[in-house]
Amino acid sequence: MGPAGRNIVFEEASFPRLGAATTSSVPDTAGMSFEAASAKRFEFIYACLVAMDARSAEAALRRPCFAEGVEALFHGEDNVKPVNNVTPEEGSNSRSAHANRSIAPKHSDFNDSRSHRDPDLTVALFGSTEAVQFGCDNILLGERKLENAKFSIIIPLERKISEHCVSVINMIGSHEIDLEFLDYVIDQVVNENEIHVFIFVVRLGQLTDEDKMGIEWLQRFFGDQVLSFVITLFTYEREEECDTITDDLKNNSVLEQLLEKCGGRYHTCSKNMNNQSEMGGLMNRIKRLFTDNNQQCYTREMFTTLKEPLRDHQSSEYQSGTDTDASLHVSDTSSQLFGSLTQTETEGHRQQLAAQQLIKRLNLESKPQLLAVDFLQSVAQYQFQESCAEGELAQIFLRKLLMMDYRARGLQVKENNEQYHTQQTDSDSLEDVGDAYEDIFQVTAKPAEEMIKADPVHLMDVQMAVFHCADSFLKQLIVTKLSQCQYALPLLIPNPFTQQIEFPLWTFRQINKSWKTTGDTGKNSGKFQPVYKAQTPMVAFFRFGQVSSSKSQLMNSLINEKHNTFFHRNCPGSSRTRVLMDGVVEIAWYCPSGETTDRFTHCVAFCNLHGDAGAHETQLSILTKMASVNVAILPQLDKNDKSMTKIQTFYKDSKPLICLLTDIDSPLTEKRKGKYKIGLKDRNLPIVSEEIRRAINNGLLSTESCSFLRLDHMVKHSNIRVDEADDDDCRKGKEAAQQIMSLLENKDLNEIKESFLPCQGKLWHQWCQMNKELHRPTLGELHKGNNIEKNKSFKQSEMLKIREQQQTSDLSQFIKIFIQKLMSQAGNEVVYFLKWLGILLDDYTTESVSVLHHEYHEKWSTVLSLKKKHDKSQQLAAAQIELERVSEKLQSATFGLEHILREIGQIYESCSSVKKIKKDLMFNFSSFPSLAAEMMIAGFPLELMGGDAAHVPLIWVTAVLDALIQKLGDISVYVLSVLGIQSSGKSTMLNAMFGLQFAVSAGRCTRGAFMQLVRVSEEMKAKLKFDYILVLDSEGLRGLELAGKSTRNHDNEMATFVVGLGNMTLINILGENTAEMQDILQIVVQAFLRMKKIRLSPSCMFVHQNISDVTAKEKNMEGRRQLQEKLDEMTKLAAKEEDCDTEFFSDIIAFDIQNDVKYFAQLWEGSPPMAPPNPDYSRHIQELKETILSKAVKSNGITLLQFRMRINDLWNALLNENFVFSFKNTLEIAVYRKLETKYSDWTWSLRSAMLSVEDKFYNRINNGNIKVEENDLLNEMRKTKEQVQKSVMSYFTEDRDKEFLCQWRGRFETRIDNLHDDLVKGTKRRLDEAIEQKKAREELNRKRTEYENKLFIRSKELALSLRNIGTDELMLKEEFDTMWSKWVTEMTEDTPPLEDLNFWEDVMQILSENHELTFVHERLNQKDYELIDRRSDYCDYIMLKKDPEYSDKTASSKETGKSSSESKGGTLPTQMLMSRKEYLKGAQKQPDKKGLNAKCQSLIRDLIHKIIHETEKITKNSPVGRRGYNDSYIQEITDCVKKSVQQHQSESQSHILKKEFTIDLSLRVCENARHEFTELHKEFRESNDPRLYLKKQKTQYCNVFMNFYRGATATIQSELICSNLEPSILQAVYNESAISLAAHMRSDIEALCENRPNLEKHILKYLAEREDFKHYMKYIHNPRAYFKQFIKFEVKRYFSKQNQNILNIFKENLKQKEQIVSNAMKAATVKVKSKSGDGNMWFRCFTTKLTDELKFTGNSCVDLSEIKDLDFLEKLLSDCLKEKMINLQNSLRSIDDIKMENCRKGPDEILIEHFCQCCWVQCPFCKAICTNTMEDHPGDHSVSLHRNIGLSGWSYRRTTNLAVEICTTAVASNRYFSPNSADDAVPWKEYRKGGFNYANWSITPDFCDLLYWKWFVCRFQKDLERYYNKTFEEDGEIPDEWKLYTKEEALESLEKYMEK
Repeated sequence: MGPAGRNIVFEEASFPRLGAATTSSVPDTAGMSFEAASAKRFEFIYACLVAMDARSAEAALRRPCFAEGVEALFHGEDNVKPVNNVTPEEGSNSRSAHANRSIAPKHSDFNDSRSHRDPDLTVALFGSTEAVQFGCDNILLGERKLENAKFSIIIPLERKISEHCVSVINMIGSHEIDLEFLDYVIDQVVNENEIHVFIFVVRLGQLTDEDKMGIEWLQRFFGDQVLSFVITLFTYEREEECDTITDDLKNNSVLEQLLEKCGGRYHTCSKNMNNQSEMGGLMNRIKRLFTDNNQQCYTREMFTTLKEPLRDHQSSEYQSGTDTDASLHVSDTSSQLFGSLTQTETEGHRQQLAAQQLIKRLNLESKPQLLAVDFLQSVAQYQFQESCAEGELAQIFLRKLLMMDYRARGLQVKENNEQYHTQQTDSDSLEDVGDAYEDIFQVTAKPAEEMIKADPVHLMDVQMAVFHCADSFLKQLIVTKLSQCQYALPLLIPNPFTQQIEFPLWTFRQINKSWKTTGDTGKNSGKFQPVYKAQTPMVAFFRFGQVSSSKSQLMNSLINEKHNTFFHRNCPGSSRTRVLMDGVVEIAWYCPSGETTDRFTHCVAFCNLHGDAGAHETQLSILTKMASVNVAILPQLDKNDKSMTKIQTFYKDSKPLICLLTDIDSPLTEKRKGKYKIGLKDRNLPIVSEEIRRAINNGLLSTESCSFLRLDHMVKHSNIRVDEADDDDCRKGKEAAQQIMSLLENKDLNEIKESFLPCQGKLWHQWCQMNKELHRPTLGELHKGNNIEKNKSFKQSEMLKIREQQQTSDLSQFIKIFIQKLMSQAGNEVVYFLKWLGILLDDYTTESVSVLHHEYHEKWSTVLSLKKKHDKSQQLAAAQIELERVSEKLQSATFGLEHILREIGQIYESCSSVKKIKKDLMFNFSSFPSLAAEMMIAGFPLELMGGDAAHVPLIWVTAVLDALIQKLGDISVYVLSVLGIQSSGKSTMLNAMFGLQFAVSAGRCTRGAFMQLVRVSEEMKAKLKFDYILVLDSEGLRGLELAGKSTRNHDNEMATFVVGLGNMTLINILGENTAEMQDILQIVVQAFLRMKKIRLSPSCMFVHQNISDVTAKEKNMEGRRQLQEKLDEMTKLAAKEEDCDTEFFSDIIAFDIQNDVKYFAQLWEGSPPMAPPNPDYSRHIQELKETILSKAVKSNGITLLQFRMRINDLWNALLNENFVFSFKNTLEIAVYRKLETKYSDWTWSLRSAMLSVEDKFYNRINNGNIKVEENDLLNEMRKTKEQVQKSVMSYFTEDRDKEFLCQWRGRFETRIDNLHDDLVKGTKRRLDEAIEQKKAREELNRKRTEYENKLFIRSKELALSLRNIGTDELMLKEEFDTMWSKWVTEMTEDTPPLEDLNFWEDVMQILSENHELTFVHERLNQKDYELIDRRSDYCDYIMLKKDPEYSDKTASSKETGKSSSESKGGTLPTQMLMSRKEYLKGAQKQPDKKGLNAKCQSLIRDLIHKIIHETEKITKNSPVGRRGYNDSYIQEITDCVKKSVQQHQSESQSHILKKEFTIDLSLRVCENARHEFTELHKEFRESNDPRLYLKKQKTQYCNVFMNFYRGATATIQSELICSNLEPSILQAVYNESAISLAAHMRSDIEALCENRPNLEKHILKYLAEREDFKHYMKYIHNPRAYFKQFIKFEVKRYFSKQNQNILNIFKENLKQKEQIVSNAMKAATVKVKSKSGDGNMWFRCFTTKLTDELKFTGNSCVDLSEIKDLDFLEKLLSDCLKEKMINLQNSLRSIDDIKMENCRKGPDEILIEHFCQCCWVQCPFCKAICTNTMEDHPGDHSVSLHRNIGLSGWSYRRTTNLAVEICTTAVASNRYFSPNSADDAVPWKEYRKGGFNYANWSITPDFCDLLYWKWFVCRFQKDLERYYNKTFEEDGEIPDEWKLYTKEEALESLEKYMEK
């Protein structure tokens, strides 16, 4: 309202709502009218108030313009214009301004002579807006309704009614006002006014629910005394309605009660309030009331007195509430979330508004719902702090609670620094002492910012708000964590949005309590039960009215006086106001420990009803019915008090009742049986607590039929809402779980697994044992007999039979329904189902397991007792047997969700292995991994290693991870693993750190290893380089279930596995026990040492838990020093076991003793079971988490695919006896293969670029540039090299596997540089040879030029002489032919012709120099040399040094001349594969004199291939093509053979090579060279024989002759030029097309598109498809030659299939060359014309531009000096060139027209150079080729898959039995092999000791055999036996299982194991 009767109307829409406006700047009102400016100013001030921005509001008020406006509006200035019409007699009057201006001043609405006088009466109206009608004649309220009720209270309206000056405070509709603002303005109104009357406006005959709540609303804000000042004003629309008022009062009991509550005072008036008489009557009624109240008004003192106790009460007790499906999201959908809300539910509406405001303050309104997954599976940035901003309270509270930090309920809100400054008055000074009384006791007005400042948020409101906002899973977790923190739990919760009482039974389902009770015999017995089914007595606490004592504090003193189980008013975080706690019932349990200090001997539940019990009758009724003892806290009550009626009822009841009286100080008094009275006033709390305890104990003992509380029975109460019943997903999940559990009824727990889970029982254990025996040949039966492969195949067959038994076993109904439920449900229903099943299974097994634990304890005690009695050995043995039996029963009794999922995994593995679907399985087993992946995403852990069998189900785990990759992508994860002794708190630590739910009870220790995903929050992804943390919880080391050596082996395996998988491993050490620490450190150090040896580099941190004093710095330093010493000591011990010399732990792993060791306080703050968790433990957990994340920032993690591969590698290595020896890093191998493919691309880029550069320089040399520097080549290659280097750098720094790639970066960069340099040097060498060749041919070129000039002149002369004769064309040609023969004869008569070579005569002559000529001819005629590189054995060429019968002197040519087929019998290579016992026995026998082992055969074969390869290089580099053939080249080849054989002879200790070998090998290499020399000599003749050269030129000069005859001089010149251009262009096209074709073939031919291993895979596929044994033998024994052969074959096949594409390539290159030549012509014309040159200058310019593109020949006759018209010349040449190009295009009609021999280097040669310049060293056992792509590479040779060693001829000692062993199997056995002779014996495990060829090979044990070679052996068994003249019999018998493999399976195995 404005001054002087002016109504200023503020539209509701114009005011910003809470949080929706900014109040940072004061609005500018310059130029506005007063009314507009005032409205704008008040709009701003109101926004400040609503937003609780006191500073901005105060700043606005202090601005001069605002102060004037406020003064005018509040105090009525004369210059203010009226806004609304007023009656003439109304005037203005206002109070004088207060010294301290209030925001709520009074205003007058009338003007009389009494200026500035106070009003006579002050009235306040409240009620429904429907009961009044505003208008200009409304005497009481004015013209129109105030649009904003807030300002009708701030600015009271002053009216003149019946000569009374009346100040009207309009509170009609105030229930719609924000509660905080309403509290504030009512405070202001009461402080400024003494109210005579409160008028309750009610519409006559239409009493609404809102009206019913009106009086309660008034009492809530003004106290009970306000009822003495209330008059009810009934309004009507028609006068006749007044006649029925008496009847209405009689008929409406509610209305009658309302009137009675207000003293029966009422008045009536019209709804318009326009009747002066009625208004006068109302004024009289008010005056009578004033008189009745002894002329007393409602004052500020009354308000303050009655309001403070209410505030104290509201802040005294608070605890959390729940709402299972409510999402506190203030939006239009709130009614859907929280139930319908009608406008008539005033109290409910108030509560909802208060809750909404609270949620806004806590910044929860933007979140539709707090989800469990957001907190459970989420790594978010979180700093450990004790205070935070108000908006962060909810998040910080929840984070701390999830970490079990009970100080979450003690968070402090950070205040601005200004608010901490003390206030000082302006008069303060050193001289002014001041008045102490006034300063201390005088009440001063509060500053404006304090008056409008809201109370701090109550910490219990935070807990309750978070609870209401949470989904059901998070609610359950919150309650579980509250229970772990020993806090009371919400039991009954009034929902502020639906007004329903809710019972969150679901939240109690995962809470277990343990306690000990003392029986009558004095013996303790322990119990462990879930709280929802625990039957305990319950003590109910409640209060009536306002009490001064804290009920919650009293209860804490009973339960745990050191811990605030129930939150009370004196707790940190309490405040004056609370919103959500009234009516909440909390529950807590006291659990005795079995000690004499127990307060109660049995477990007792305590329930606490918050608020006035009289206002919460539903909760009170439920509590008192369930309670065993009722405890009521009472103030002084009147006998007729309504609360006293309740007390009387309880007093009559048989249940014990304890009354705690706050206003008396009497001690414990029992008034009658079970009825006690205790005074609280001014009494000592411990004394009172002890009296209450005694009374409770007496009450519990005296009750004959004591009622017990069981939570799950509370659902019977009909007036509460049970979360489990109302949530459809929860209900359906429970029903599904109960359906499954019904199958377990009446079943023996120890037999459930065997009957319901058959696949994981004995069958799975048998399979695991066989798998270990398979990988460890020394175990079981695998080592028996000589045929390891046969035994291995038998073992694999047995394992497959077990899989078949698993697959054919009956599918239990239990598993069938479980799978069905998983497949049919979706969303939360599946999660509920799994959680319910876990809960019910725990419930089902808990009791039995508890009994077994008790029995185990008794048996163990008996054993310990008997061990002290040495004469009771038999009894001791029997007792130990009994103990073992109980232990087995205990293991079989554990039955949880993990066992069910393990069964699912075994079903999947069995079905996958036999490739059949299980009978009765309604769903495809291939979908199981997807279900498990979904469970992992939902937060359930997956069993990685089975706890019972201690085995990793690789097939299942791999499939699940693959399914996870399909759903999430190949995301990066950071693997965090934990190791520690059993029951050392590993799982507890992980649960606290990440909010996980690993099993933590001592009875349910982790078995095996489990992994669980924890999502990284979005804000953290910006810092971290991975998406999830994968937490790996492992079984405790030194478990009690294992004993002896198996414990150590098991622990070593577990530690190695866990450490190898983790990016970081937490080493958890419990306490400071040196012995225990030493045990675990040795295991851990050995695991890390193994990681170093296999080049894995995980990090680690040590966590010392349960340290007594973690704050003592000196003690921690000493502990770190001792730990460092222990680590170094254990490193030395582990190094001995691992056979290395490492001395310090820091040599193994990067470890900082200062930062990587954490000391943890003990978990519990006191003694369990009532002790809360130690808050320091939570702080240490947070610090550890921050340290882990800080280290994780530097890591890229590992992808899921890499993690899957790592699991396979580690487990396969652990299955073998020697982990380091057996480990094969599949991931590293895969990355390296990918790198090799990339390297192939890089090298191709360099090679192809260098080929083009080489062609360019060849053209330059041929065109006269006879100087090429190395820098020229480097400059040409610079761009390509930089591109390759950039690609290399990008690949190594940006690829996702860069952490693996970095180890090879230097090596590959060096290889790239070396290849580049080699290419440059090789090209330079070839170019230098070309230059030398050109220089050597200068004389020949001079002669050619002379020939050309002579032929040109003579052709011209002949043509001119015949021109005038008129001879026809035929006669002209005959004449030219005659003259041509004559000219050629004359020009070459002095040059002798070049003769053809006689190759074999020269060979015979050279070989006869060292051997008899007849013997050489004999060897040549026998043709044995042709097969020397493909023979199966070389006995014919060898003499054994140990055999005296064989020597160079005694060996006759007849003996040595026998064919290999005649001599194979008897002199067979033998190989020793035997056990040590067999070796010792066999060593006494005489060696076989004619025996030659497979190794010798292999060495000879390698020598042959080496010599052939070297002589091929000699042949290729020989200058026959430049200088012609000479027998010295043959001499060089034979000398190479001779020297190589002599070197071999000097190194061989077992045999001598006969001279037949040298001759045959010489003949073989000469035969290879013959074809090459013949072709090269042919080329030389064609280039150097003038007769042949002139023969080629005849056609050209015939055309010259004919053109001269016709007189076409210019045409002659153009013809000569184009004739020279044509072959040059064609040659350039061939050279470029060869490079292009090679590039196309690399991309189009699948075998050539990647690296050499891929090429080898396709070769093997080709061999299998062809099934040609000879081809196989060539591939096995001479792979390099076969690779070349295969590449040529692929190139040839490409030509046959891609002929059109090839033609197109040639034609396209031809077009490009034509365009280049044409452009050169145009450029030459432009350049020469600018210089006015002639035709010769043009020709020089033209050829210069084409120097790099074409090779020019035969241009000496060209004379263009007479041609001046260069355009004509250009056109003439262009036309001629075009014609010739058309002819060339037409000549390329088919692929047959392309002569690839014309290429300088064909595509097959280019590809062979690219693929075959690599390592060709073969495995000394099986002949597999080393896969390294670089010759002479550093490090060992290796190959991913080896073969059967019998393929290369290995056999068993002194037998004709070919061996069937595979290298990777044999090296894991305990057998021996003979590397050099039958007397040698080297253990397979130490194969490197066999010699140099063995030492540089890395052969890793591997049982993933390639089926391909098993199929090959069976398919070509007879061929192999004939080839080696041996058989696969006896020890070498082929396993029957091998014979079942098909060629299709063999090819599939190639794809599987030799993939890129």
